[in-house]
Amino acid sequence: MLKDFKEFATRGNVLELAVAVVLGAAFGRVVTSFVEDVLMPPLGLLLRGVDFSNLFLDLSGTGHTTLAQAKAAGAPVIAYGAFLNAVVTFLLVAFAVFLLVRQVNRLVSKPAPATKECPECASNVPIKAKRCAHCQVAFAG
Repeated sequence: MLKDFKEFATRGNVLELAVAVVLGAAFGRVVTSFVEDVLMPPLGLLLRGVDFSNLFLDLSGTGHTTLAQAKAAGAPVIAYGAFLNAVVTFLLVAFAVFLLVRQVNRLVSKPAPATKECPECASNVPIKAKRCAHCQVAFAG
C-alpha cells in the first residue's frame, strides 16, 4: 500500500497539481493586493472619497463611525465593503484565468488526423487512401 501511495504521489499529475495550487494561492494574493491597494482607492476617490473596505451596516444601532470601531466594540455588522472587494478580486482572477486558458488553447494545436473512418465498414483507413482496403469502397476526392 505504501508503495502504491508513493507511486501515486510522485506521478507527474499530482506534482503538477501541487505546483498549480501553490502558484494559484500566490497569484490570488497578488490580485487581492491589486484590487485593495491599487484599484479600489481611485475608484473610492471617484465616488467622493468612499473607502470600500470600510463600508458596513451596524446592526447594533449604536452608530459606530468606522468598521474597526464597531468590531472592537463587538457590535454585529454586515461588512458589505469587504464583500465588494472580494467580488472584484474574484472577477479579476476569473478574467485572468480566462485569458490564460484562452492563450494556452491557441498555442496548443490539435494534430491533423492520420486516418478517417470508412462510411461502409467503419474501419480506419489512411487519410490519403482512395479506396478502403477492407471493403473496397471508393472515397470521393
